[in-house]
Amino acid sequence: MVLLLPDGRADSHRRPSPLSYAAQLPFARSLARAGTGDGLAVHVLHYRRRGWNADDAHPVEDAAWAADEVQRRYGDVPVCLAGHGMGGRAALRAAGHGAVTSVLALAPWLPERAAAEPEPVKQLVGRRVLIVHGTNDERTDPELSYRLAERAKKSNRDTCRFEVHSDGHALRQHRPEVMALAADFVRGSLFARSYARPVADALAAPPPLGLRMPLAAGFGRSLRH
Repeated sequence: MVLLLPDGRADSHRRPSPLSYAAQLPFARSLARAGTGDGLAVHVLHYRRRGWNADDAHPVEDAAWAADEVQRRYGDVPVCLAGHGMGGRAALRAAGHGAVTSVLALAPWLPERAAAEPEPVKQLVGRRVLIVHGTNDERTDPELSYRLAERAKKSNRDTCRFEVHSDGHALRQHRPEVMALAADFVRGSLFARSYARPVADALAAPPPLGLRMPLAAGFGRSLRH
């Protein structure tokens, strides 16, 4: 099961825009097609509120509720939390749920905090984690996702991060490669399939190599080579 967590805003108690949900549908369809033979199910989460809303972290609560629902409806199946922007941060934060075995965070929104209150990473232990960030992202700082990955890697070796050079927050410029990378990670994490060589190398490499892995043009055309 993949639970897709849409982007949102820092602060808003309004109901989410239907556009944020709709924006995830092409990604959901792409993952579902890639996992058809394995029985992969993909659902896009509807948040209760549009914003993160400081310490309330409403999208994290919603993600945990959704993981509970997966267990209630489908039983003991492994879950990958996948999110973009604010949804990427929510996926990382909610990773401690017992059903979650992997996390995919695309251009995660990670506001800079005081050194005494860094973004938590303990919940990522025992999960396979992939972070993907465009180097030209002007909405969410790619350096902050690198710092989080660096801290996470110290306690969880199954952490890697890919950089999409010259791409922005929406990762549109290299969308086919990003989609292929996401599908390879999801299938490898949920169904114990072998990862593509770049993903396997990124997971095995020490920092900074495995956390600044460039996403090569054409990734996905010959995944196992």
